[in-house]
Amino acid sequence: MALLGKAAMILSFDIVAEAIDEHDDWHSHEHFNERMSIPGFLRGSRWVASAAEPNYFVMYEVADLDVLASAAYLERLNHPSPWTTKMMANYRGMRRGLCHLSASHGDGLGNVGLLIRFSPQDANESLLRDWLCGDVLPTLPARPGLVSAHLFETALDPELTQEQRIRGKDGAIDWVLLVTGYRAQSLARLAEGELSTAQLEQRGAAGVSAGRYTMMHSLSAQEAATKNPA
Repeated sequence: MALLGKAAMILSFDIVAEAIDEHDDWHSHEHFNERMSIPGFLRGSRWVASAAEPNYFVMYEVADLDVLASAAYLERLNHPSPWTTKMMANYRGMRRGLCHLSASHGDGLGNVGLLIRFSPQDANESLLRDWLCGDVLPTLPARPGLVSAHLFETALDPELTQEQRIRGKDGAIDWVLLVTGYRAQSLARLAEGELSTAQLEQRGAAGVSAGRYTMMHSLSAQEAATKNPA
């Protein structure tokens, strides 16, 4: 299985230009390690846009949805470190989805990804899910240039915490498709073909927003524990 765990938190956002370098240093050297120390957090990855808006998306893979409502996680959100407090003020347009993993195919994560955010129209939700999970996603990892394909569906409303109060209220994320690979052209063809906005809308998706990203950094809980033994 390409992803760790049965759920994930997906975030998409921009950072004010003058804070980008410090943000990336903080995110890699403090924030990832802090998050990976929370029980149930399994791996985090940060991606930057190659042909997309907003400029960043981050994925935290977790054991299950309960992790994202756990006392340990909420305690961190409500007691941010001084560096985290400083960085929160530089976020813009944050959208956050606490999602269960509806489908996952392939092995590992490629260094380039196609991220598609959308909402299902109520009357077509089951048909859209069946088409994606049954006809499209299982076929993608075997194609040249691609390695994995995943569907996430938001299943939990985030609590308002101190981190969110600092940066401003987060926007919502509904459904997310993530296809990863090692060849950007393969993702570009997919975005223009089978998973184009027009194709998704024909199948019952609304509010489609798609973009291509490159992975900047990933860290697993196991790696963090090895780096920072108790």
